[in-house]
Amino acid sequence: MNAYRTIAIRAANLAGDFIVKAFNDRDRVISRKKDLNDYVTNVDQQSEYLIIDTIKAAYPDHSILGEESGLKEGADKDTVWIIDPLDGTRNFIDGNPHFSISIAVKQKGKTVAAVIFDPMRDEMFSAANGSGAQLNQSRIRVAAEKKLDKSILATGFPFRAKDSVDTYLEYFGRLLPECSDMRRAGSAALDLAYLACGRVNGFWEFGLSEWDTAAGVLIVKEAGGLVGDVKGNPFTAKSKSIMAANPHVFKQFMQLVKDL
Repeated sequence: MNAYRTIAIRAANLAGDFIVKAFNDRDRVISRKKDLNDYVTNVDQQSEYLIIDTIKAAYPDHSILGEESGLKEGADKDTVWIIDPLDGTRNFIDGNPHFSISIAVKQKGKTVAAVIFDPMRDEMFSAANGSGAQLNQSRIRVAAEKKLDKSILATGFPFRAKDSVDTYLEYFGRLLPECSDMRRAGSAALDLAYLACGRVNGFWEFGLSEWDTAAGVLIVKEAGGLVGDVKGNPFTAKSKSIMAANPHVFKQFMQLVKDL
């Protein structure tokens, strides 16, 4: 197994154990509002500390980009670990057991390993560049569905980028009548993981950050999916939108929204 993936799995398991215990004792959780509809808790912060400590024990010179702590450059600036310690914080606060831990490793800008862990279901999604994607110990692939009108699409609301709301509603109005159904579950990382293992057929959203998508993008690609922005451009860390699906659904999505 890829050494980076091994460490990422170790870190995710450690943080996941802590998060599950905190979820079952939420009276001790302290939350505050970072921005409109954007929350952070002491659990997010402690989870990130646990992940960083695990990474630093193995790779003390690597750089780290965490949602809560920002960029911490190490002596090795070419290798960066990108961490979302609790993706789906609002679900966690409200007692909805749908959230995840996302960890990706980039070398010279290329993602080489990725982990998304759902600690409540004990589901570890992982990938290493060129080695395929796994759910726990089993290989996974995107669903083979060929028709958009039989596909379930996952999405999220652009609460961090309110100026995207009108654009989002245009896309939503165009897509909803043409797909089988739409899902909004509250964890972009898990949406991408679910796409990779065939539980949904596509995912699109506006206004995400790199820590929301870095791990999921590699896992989807290694599971046979395509990823771009909603205009069909290659997806990068600076993309303002994301669209991911199997090749058949991806092509139909782009055809449907090309004039928006």
